[in-house]
Amino acid sequence: MPYDPSAYPPFAVTVDLVVLTVRKHALCALVVRRGGPPFQGRWALPGGFVRGDEDLEAAAARELTEETGLRPHVSGGQNAGAHLEQLATYGAPRRDPRMRVVSVAHLVLAPDLPSPTPGGDARSARWAPVGSLSGTDSGAEWDGTEQQESLAFDHGEILRDGVERARSKIEYSSLATAFCPPEFTVGELRRVYEAVWGVALDPRNFHRKVTGTPGFLVPTGGTTTRQGGRPAQLFRAGGATLLNPPMLRPEV
Repeated sequence: MPYDPSAYPPFAVTVDLVVLTVRKHALCALVVRRGGPPFQGRWALPGGFVRGDEDLEAAAARELTEETGLRPHVSGGQNAGAHLEQLATYGAPRRDPRMRVVSVAHLVLAPDLPSPTPGGDARSARWAPVGSLSGTDSGAEWDGTEQQESLAFDHGEILRDGVERARSKIEYSSLATAFCPPEFTVGELRRVYEAVWGVALDPRNFHRKVTGTPGFLVPTGGTTTRQGGRPAQLFRAGGATLLNPPMLRPEV
C-alpha cells in the first residue's frame, strides 16, 4: 500500500527546559508566566514547539532565548560554566489539551544567572526556589511562608525529575562545578551542594573530601577575600567526570 500521511493521527514535538541555578544560596528554577491559552496566566517551564528545520538542542536554545533573554551554550557538556543535557521524554496522551504533544525535556545548569527578560509568548519570567513550586519537595532552601504554586501542564513532574537528576549526578560526577564561576573556593562549592541537596554539610569534612578526590579540583594558585575573612584558595574544575569515591548525599 502507498504511504498515506493522513491515515496517522497528527502530533507535535516540543522542548521544555528545567533551568537551575543557585541564587542567594538557594536552588532556583526558571519559570515563565504563560501569556496565552492553554493555562493562560499560570507559571510554567520555558519551552515551545520544535520547528521543522531544527534539531532538539537548537530548539531548546532558541526557546530559552526567546522567552527569557538567556543564552546557554548548547554543547552537551560544560562550556563557559554552562551545562545542557537531555533529561527525559514525556508523552502522556492528554498532557496538552490542544493536541497530542510529546515533549523532550532538557536540563540546563549554570552559575548565578542574571534576572531573565520575558519574551515570545511569556508574560513574565522569574527565578523561583524549587521548593516553592508544586511537584518538588520543599528542601532547606524554602521556608514555607508562601503557598506552593502549581505549574501548568505536567511541568511539576518534569521539574521534579530535573531537580532529582541534578541532586543525584553531583554525587558521582563533577557536575556541581557547573553551578560555580570559572574560579571558586571550596566554600562556594560546598554551598552549591548544600543548596542542591537542601542539607547543611560539615565544612572540614567536605573540604577533605573534595580536595582529596583525584581530578575533581585543580588549584589555580590564586586566593580571594570576596567572602571576607582570611584569603581563601581558588580552584577550577578538574578533568574528572566521575568521582571516586562519590560524594554521597546525606540522609535527611
